[in-house]
Amino acid sequence: MSILKLKDILVKTANPEQAKIHQRFFKTGKGEYAEGDLFYGIKVPVQRKIAKDFYNLSLSDTLILIQSKMHEERLIALFILIQKYNKGDVKIKKEIYEAYLKNTNYINNWDLIDTSAEHIVGNYLIDKDKTILYKLAESKSLWERRIAIMATFHYIKNKNYKETYKIAEILLNDDHDLIHKAVGWMLREAGKRDFKLEENFLKKHYKNMPRTMLRYAIEKFPEELRQMYLKGKVKT
Repeated sequence: MSILKLKDILVKTANPEQAKIHQRFFKTGKGEYAEGDLFYGIKVPVQRKIAKDFYNLSLSDTLILIQSKMHEERLIALFILIQKYNKGDVKIKKEIYEAYLKNTNYINNWDLIDTSAEHIVGNYLIDKDKTILYKLAESKSLWERRIAIMATFHYIKNKNYKETYKIAEILLNDDHDLIHKAVGWMLREAGKRDFKLEENFLKKHYKNMPRTMLRYAIEKFPEELRQMYLKGKVKT
């Protein structure tokens, strides 16, 4: 398997009309968060299949692919990295984790992060020091901040919520909508598993958190309680 063969498949599978839709959906216009990103116009299930077919692409070639100007090539590279990570030994997992963090400027859209952060960064750090997550949460990079909160999804699924709430607290005053959505989503996921913990967090912070973050966090609440939060009537 080679990069050239993979690229050839992508070119032949490309859909220019779908590419235009993706470029609008992923905010690639001037001044938008993904300004200048380029698409083939290939849907995600097809990309997953290509990644599965190219699982044996070398790690070095996969890391070249992750630096592509084409969005789908970066996403496919991440799908391949996740496969390699899941099947790899301790040495391979460490190598992939470190490579991931060295390439965060190419993991530069919400779908790329949401697909991969929990499976590589979150998984790797589950039994290790997590200082790096807090550094990422304080980063000037929008994408590194999103990686920080999304990596905690792995812990949420293992009923460990400490990092989620700590990082959510760091990001409460973030100025970007993509962070508001990600934090709210992770708060909602944590709350689905331990409602009381989420309520404790919200009672402390809900009046000061961005509206989008709050709406995402309380989306699954009983309607009466949800309305009380939205109207600021829940006692703190």
